[in-house]
Amino acid sequence: MLSGTLVVFALLCGVETGHAGKVLVMPGEYSHWHNMRAIIDELVDRNHSVTVLVSSASPTVPHTRKERFDFNVYKVNTKKEEANAVLRDMIHLGTNDTANKYKADFMIWRVISNFMTFLADISKGMFHADLLHTLQESHYDVLLSDPMMPFPDLMAQKLNIPHVLSMRATFAYTVERLCGQMPAPPSYVPAVALHDHLTDHMSFTERVENMLHYIIHTTIFPLSMTFTLDRLYTEILGKPTTACETIGKTDIVLIRTYWDFEYPRPLLPNFKFVGGLHCKPAKPLPKEMEEFVQSSGDHGIVVFSLGSMIGNLTMERANTIASALRQIPQKVVWRYHGTTPETLAANTRLYDWIPQNDLLGHPKTKAFITHGGTNGLYEGIYHGVPMVGLPLWGDQPDNLLHMKTKGAAVVLDIETMQSKNLVDALKAVINNPLYKESIMRLSKIHHDQPMKPLDQAVYWIEFVMRHKGAKHLRVQAHDLSWYQYHCLDVLAFLLSVAALITFLFIKTCCFRFHKYFRRIHPDRKEQKSKKE
Repeated sequence: MLSGTLVVFALLCGVETGHAGKVLVMPGEYSHWHNMRAIIDELVDRNHSVTVLVSSASPTVPHTRKERFDFNVYKVNTKKEEANAVLRDMIHLGTNDTANKYKADFMIWRVISNFMTFLADISKGMFHADLLHTLQESHYDVLLSDPMMPFPDLMAQKLNIPHVLSMRATFAYTVERLCGQMPAPPSYVPAVALHDHLTDHMSFTERVENMLHYIIHTTIFPLSMTFTLDRLYTEILGKPTTACETIGKTDIVLIRTYWDFEYPRPLLPNFKFVGGLHCKPAKPLPKEMEEFVQSSGDHGIVVFSLGSMIGNLTMERANTIASALRQIPQKVVWRYHGTTPETLAANTRLYDWIPQNDLLGHPKTKAFITHGGTNGLYEGIYHGVPMVGLPLWGDQPDNLLHMKTKGAAVVLDIETMQSKNLVDALKAVINNPLYKESIMRLSKIHHDQPMKPLDQAVYWIEFVMRHKGAKHLRVQAHDLSWYQYHCLDVLAFLLSVAALITFLFIKTCCFRFHKYFRRIHPDRKEQKSKKE
């Protein structure tokens, strides 16, 4: 009787029980794929049918492997190695590790040109008539995408289905502000990923700098889109449009951070925090690795990884790091593939791949040396491990600045640091209890949520499926022009009314004053004629 009452109550509340939807996924590459994979697995666990749409040139999505979900692979002329080179060249434009390699002959225009050629090839394969027909006949309920994958917003329009986007942030929040209408007051919201020193507590000069960042990117972003993506978007859609216009139609944006990491700032109702959705309790380590970890005794271990996008370092830099690691009493598990550093000591083991989450969750782990990627950073928060940051590119300096200002990390410049700097940083985060206390405070905040991040991400995807979108969360700002958004037309009207009232008031005063003056002092000519 009770179970029947609950089912009726659920139906009355509009909750669909046992509903399985069809989800089309357009994932990103490298660590972005690993992040998306966690959502896909959870969707499959909940009996949803998932299809991953991927190009034949994908360098990291394993579309030839048998999975619990389906792959729909579209053919492109670009080869996997070429796609990998193009994507890595785009990444390396801002990577310290490759600055010297490309300083002499790496031309930005060539990288952008190759990337646009790659996008054009992707668009031809993705929007081929046969593939579109197959996708339309599949009747998907929602499209889930990562911004590293091009054209998901256009695909959602072509298939006429809702769109859920998973992302961290864009430079100076350009996409979020200009396309998603997210407010970002420059007085206390630093322009994300553009610097490594601005926080939400800014001096006057820092606010000037922050304002200039916003102005510059607000100007450059629309111009760059006009000469790059907008032409492709118009060609694909068959009518004049812009990338920003189509991106702005996204139903839900899943932001891969949370208030354990973020500075407080305003958000719109269709922006949802799901930071750390891939994190989970640690599993046992492989036998050989566990033996090495246990051999560390009371000193414990340090976990070191620069992520999946950076394969190795220059020999000079690798030797500098290895020299530092040999000076600490801890054992070190270092993810590194390349020539073994000459200064490598017995306390350090190199691995092509490491179970990073399981290592960070091990009770003997004392510190985490990281490049500051969002995935690794959140594993550190989840397990409460203080960090030494070596940021390389993109949002990594900004990510680690957040951890530094919250007292959970020491940040170094990997290009200029000496062995002593790394040794001192490791000793600080391991031996100074304030770093451990700070990261544990963030970890408690992270775990103290009404829903787990992964559950929340899946909830909003299912929400969009149940309600055929989330247009009721879309602010009216999308339909306003720039002068309407800033109320410049209202301001102009009010100023005009104020000016008119002021003008009429002055004219009335002048008229009454003149009339009064004439009554008190009659015209001299009239007085003279009367005298004659």
